[in-house]
Amino acid sequence: MKWFVRSAAALVVAAAIAVPFVQHSGQDAQRDDTAGSPSQIERQSQPPIDQPLSQQTKFVPAFADIYDVTERKREFFAYLLPAIDEVNQRITEQRAYLNQLQNKVEQGGSLNQREQRWMETILSYYRVDEEQLQEQFAVLNRRVDIVPGTLVLIQAANESGWGTSRFATQGLNFFGQWCWTDGCGIVPGSRPDGERYEVRRFDSMEASVESFIRNLNTHFAYAELRQMRLEEREQEDSVSSTTLTAGLMSYSERGQDYIDELNQMIRINRPIIEDVRDEGLQVEAEGTATVDS
Repeated sequence: MKWFVRSAAALVVAAAIAVPFVQHSGQDAQRDDTAGSPSQIERQSQPPIDQPLSQQTKFVPAFADIYDVTERKREFFAYLLPAIDEVNQRITEQRAYLNQLQNKVEQGGSLNQREQRWMETILSYYRVDEEQLQEQFAVLNRRVDIVPGTLVLIQAANESGWGTSRFATQGLNFFGQWCWTDGCGIVPGSRPDGERYEVRRFDSMEASVESFIRNLNTHFAYAELRQMRLEEREQEDSVSSTTLTAGLMSYSERGQDYIDELNQMIRINRPIIEDVRDEGLQVEAEGTATVDS
């Protein structure tokens, strides 16, 4: 679990550094008579949008050399999970801040220049073309949301052969994402004559994870997935991996067979993922105790 331990420890240190600022913000918030007031929103820090993640992992463990199947799965999940969690945490913060801005506007307020600049950045990142503010909020409400970590892990396992494909080992691409510029990636051996696509190369494992989640959140092919997620949010305030797989029909030419395979992989591997996540939380708790002492 050394990849998971290293990443979790880094996040613990970052959290420890940030504590004084978080506490100061909380003290400021207490001075407002009304929680979530416009003045409180204007003072708080804005969630990052397109900044690099805290880690930039440029190597892939030799998963093929791990002969115990269960241990290979555990190492694979532990390798990717910190990046997935960090992306989803960033999205969660973006979504919460967006809700605050939307509430401010609906209560008759106006966005200040700082908030407008943040909105311009997030509209660009999530590829929103609507011009009216309320329409922008409506589209962002569908797009700025997490993709369940279990689903991301299972798609990575499926698309990369548990991290052993050459696209993963040579290009840090765990999701089979394409690009169309000459030299942007690795040319598949099975690419038909006349086609120009390549399997994209990434600078880090984290960049691959972030790009995949952004793709699901913005590409027109996954509009159904985003609508399913929104409806599930409205009914249960949670998002299920097996519910969202039905929105991935366009991800593979195999169609329903691909969806069925993903769901089966989720059922089989969920206990392992939960164990890996629990171990990561334990490492984080131990690291926090060390910092506090």
